[in-house]
This record gives sequence, C-alpha cells and structure tokens, in this order.
Amino acid sequence: MTQATATAATAPADFANSDRFYSPLVKSIAKTEGIAVEELDQLSGSGKDGRVTKKDILSYVEGRQNGSGPVAAPAQVATSQPAPVATPAASAPATSVSGDVEVIEMDRMRKLIADHMVRSKQTSAHVTSFVEADVTNLVNWRNKHKKAFEQREGEKLTFTPIFLDAIVRAIKDFPMINISVEGDKIIRKKNINIGMAAALPSGNLIVPVIKNADRLNLLGITKAVNDLAKRARENKLMPDEINGGTYTVSNVGTFGNVFGTPIINQPQSGILGMHATNKRAVVVDGKIEVRPVMYVALSYDHRIIDGREAVTFLKSIKQKVEDPRRLLLDL
Repeated sequence: MTQATATAATAPADFANSDRFYSPLVKSIAKTEGIAVEELDQLSGSGKDGRVTKKDILSYVEGRQNGSGPVAAPAQVATSQPAPVATPAASAPATSVSGDVEVIEMDRMRKLIADHMVRSKQTSAHVTSFVEADVTNLVNWRNKHKKAFEQREGEKLTFTPIFLDAIVRAIKDFPMINISVEGDKIIRKKNINIGMAAALPSGNLIVPVIKNADRLNLLGITKAVNDLAKRARENKLMPDEINGGTYTVSNVGTFGNVFGTPIINQPQSGILGMHATNKRAVVVDGKIEVRPVMYVALSYDHRIIDGREAVTFLKSIKQKVEDPRRLLLDL
C-alpha cells in the first residue's frame, strides 16, 4: 500500500488526545488533507518551540503528493480488534486555506475580553438609556481655566476627570446605582471605585480603577486619570489597579464615536458611555443656537435597577455637566 493510500484511509484528525499545540489553521489543513494526528505529531516544526507552521504542513502535503519529502511512520494499531472510530466533535466551519483570508490567533487578553463580554450579556438584563447634554458652559469653563490649571498643578485638564467628578457626585446622590448581585442578594458598595476603560497599544482595552474616587477633589481625580491612562499605555499597571471597581465609565468619544450602547462590566450594575462632543443646532429660550452637545449613554442591569432610578441618575449627571456650578466649579 502506498503512503498516499494509507493516509486516505486514516480516520479524521482528532486533536483531543494530542499533547502538542497546533494552530487552528494547521488543524484545518490537516483535516482537509486527511492527515491523522499521529502522523502530524511526527512532523518536525520550524515554529517557536518546534511548533508545526502552515509552511511546514503545506510542504509535507506537497511532498506526500509528489511521493517525496518526509514520510511519517504509520501509527501502530492492534490487530486483535478493530481500531476505534473517532467521533467528530462539534467544530466551527472549516476555514479556507487559500490566500484570501488570514487566521489570527486570539491573544490571552482578547480571549479574556471576549469571555467577559459574552458572560455579561448572558448575566445581566441590559437596558440602555440616553440623554443629550449641552456642554457649552463646561467647554467655556475648561477653556478659561485649563492653561492656569496646568501651570499651577502640572496636570493637563481634560473633560474626562470633570465628567468623573459629576458621576461620582451623582452616585453619592443615588447609592443604589453602586451595587452588584450575589445570588438573590443585592450588595451595596460603600466605596465608590470608578473604572475607566483605556486603550492599550495592542488595541485591546483595560479598565484601571480610581479607588475611593468619592474622597478626591477635581485635582485628585485629574491626577489619577492622567497617571492611570499613561501607565496603561506603557503596560505598567499593577494587578491591584485593575480590580475592585464598583462602576465603570467608557469615554469612546475620544475616538469620534457619536452614539453607542456599552456593555456592563461584571459584576457591576451599570456603565456610562461618554461620546464625542459635536456642534449642533439647538433651541435655547425659543431661539436656534449652535452649541457643543454630547450624547451620554447609561447601560444598567434591569434585574436590580428600575428605569426610574436609572434615568433620574442619568439626568443628575446631565444637570451637573450642563451647569458646572453643581460641581462647585466657579463660572
């Protein structure tokens, strides 16, 4: 029997019992070409730690078809009884190995994010509410004070810490937003630990946490925001700095996003999405004016937060950013 004939009679590849790592692409090629795991295990890989690469397996397939190249020794099968037939496991559709696609292995961070997002949607009864905030007064206040603030404090003043200050004050007014669920019990958190989603150089997201944000003034929040964001970009965050959050804010407006529905960061009960500030025509005192406006989104867990509580909380944030005097900022 020729090698090609022997391979064609091989059972479909089943990687469950193999101790060797194979990428999804290599597995797909092996299944398509009818290469048994026992046969694949005997190939020498040119990849990291001896892994079999796409180039390795395609070279092997080509050599096998031409009757040349490396030949793997057939697996030893007992003759006293028929070889067991592998039961195909449920798998994703075979990936094309032509040149029009690229298979990318998820890194560990992306796998964690994917699992976290799916689990959140499966756990919480997501509802998202929106308000439109006229941030004219806030923009004017920041433009007036940001230069002196930076000279005096050595910190750049962005809109993020001002919004976080508004959110913290609103949570203090509505403590039943700062909660989570354990079984059939509601856990109310006394500390307000604000997570702020930040982009990593890899493109993944991480959520560093400002601990006890309710004990900080605007300067303290600004320093925490700038420091955590900087060290997130440099991959210098400590494990404790990404744990313990009780409420999360996602500022996707920095990427130009106008409207979106954020996913709750479990086991928290809500997340606030800040969006891009754009100038729009609005009616003020019966007159049409062009003003900077932002959409603010609140996703909340409807199992434990009712619509009235959520929308009133969101309205409180809107009022605070529209009138900075509510944040004790002198206009």
